[in-house]
Amino acid sequence: MDRSMKSFSGYELLYIIGIVAISFSSIFVKWSDADVAVTAMYRLYLTNLLLLPFVWKYRRELFSLTPRQWGLITASGVMLGLHFLLWMASLNYTTVASSTVILTLEPVLVMLGSYWIYKIKANKMMLLGMAIAITGSIVIAAGDFTMSGTALLGDILSFFGTIAVAIHMLIGKGLRENMGAFAYNFWVFAIAATALAIYNVIKGNAFTGYDSSEWGIFWLLAIVPTLFGHYLFNWLLKYMNATAVSMAVLGEPVIASLLAWVLLKESLTGYQLGAGVFILFGVWLFIRYGSDKPKNTTTLSVN
Repeated sequence: MDRSMKSFSGYELLYIIGIVAISFSSIFVKWSDADVAVTAMYRLYLTNLLLLPFVWKYRRELFSLTPRQWGLITASGVMLGLHFLLWMASLNYTTVASSTVILTLEPVLVMLGSYWIYKIKANKMMLLGMAIAITGSIVIAAGDFTMSGTALLGDILSFFGTIAVAIHMLIGKGLRENMGAFAYNFWVFAIAATALAIYNVIKGNAFTGYDSSEWGIFWLLAIVPTLFGHYLFNWLLKYMNATAVSMAVLGEPVIASLLAWVLLKESLTGYQLGAGVFILFGVWLFIRYGSDKPKNTTTLSVN
């Protein structure tokens, strides 16, 4: 894949596929009756089960990481697990629109972190695209935000989950400069799933006893938003700057809200649909002017 995907159009197509894939995540989580920590754990373990046939091919890189790489990849995995735990839990307290719109803060956090760590600056068109997309995202959830009851708790959980995934993205950007996508994703998913497994043991959540429909949801989460979403975005980290990749979450509220309207019967107004057009335009502006890999980029040392 690395050799054939040379043009921006190829990256853009994969980027769009990733946005659509992650948008299904909230729908699948809403369908599940299992504890969110169990759902997230199996989501990641099953993804790695799908990757097992390729372990032999990448065995040298998988088992030749330096101590510093292990430290960074462990931190990245723990942050990903924490993101899934907090964000998926937020869906129990608030709507898909509200929970996903808070995720639009991710590129802002990643942009600030990229400037601080990697000295990557956003140009005016990137900032304009981000501003347009975030404004549209706020409009989408404007009718749902509330400062009382359980919805506020859901918003808080989503916010801290957003901080966790921003840290995960920043660490991943540095690691992917010198590490293949397969090795990075395999270990990050394994570490995140194991961290969630430890949490489930402490909390006393059951690991078995789920019916076929629940296992079907676990598999859907593994294949669609994880393999075709998170794996794909982690692959793109080597070819696009971290802020551009994280901008994918600005397209998620549009698609996720439409899916929730159709599949979950959650309300969606005309002005929210109109705001979706602004979001997609803002995302397009950002990836159009921010997808090229910056030159002379300073990265975290992983050797």
